[in-house]
Amino acid sequence: MNKTIIKPSENKPSPFGGVGGGIVIINYGAGNIKSIQFAMQRLGYTAVLSNDAAEILAADKVIFPGVGEAGSAMKKLKESGLDILIPKLKQPVLGICLGMQLMCNFSEEGNTDGLHIFDVNVVRFDNQVKVPQIGWNQLQRLKTKLFKGIQEKEYMYAVHSYYAPLCAATIATTHYGLDYSSALQKANFYGVQFHPEKSSTAGELLLQNFLEIE
Repeated sequence: MNKTIIKPSENKPSPFGGVGGGIVIINYGAGNIKSIQFAMQRLGYTAVLSNDAAEILAADKVIFPGVGEAGSAMKKLKESGLDILIPKLKQPVLGICLGMQLMCNFSEEGNTDGLHIFDVNVVRFDNQVKVPQIGWNQLQRLKTKLFKGIQEKEYMYAVHSYYAPLCAATIATTHYGLDYSSALQKANFYGVQFHPEKSSTAGELLLQNFLEIE
């Protein structure tokens, strides 16, 4: 099957504003960005690491990663003005792990006010389960084309102490002591709690699906 290779082009007009295009991974100092960039390369795509507002606005697809503590990550977003920019993006945006959590209203981690994209508050797992959750766990109740070709009960790799409860934006769930949102979607914004770039073939398929969303 032939696939469209999305590559950055300085002279390419973007339907989302400015010139540029391609795939941009937001580089704000709080994400395991290289592993995502390598995952793009394995799929045959070129992705640019950037915190430049014009470049992000002009991208065809935006990936918003995140690893670490919510309060510190949000501080870095605010220092670069990305907290204002990200919620205004019109192209498909994929938040990964902490990136997804920061797209929610609020996180108990550091009592952090989020980007208010997904109308849900992030909370900590209780002590009835081992915290953090580290390892492979199953996806269930899959919705939207983000999961095209991915089977119910497929395994993805996750590392997290906080989670988004079930809500209107939930498009996949995982059970760890309780059912929680392992993926969220609202309009052009998508978020996954797990790490697709570390989740073998199924994770790469999810990334491919995201890149094909128009």
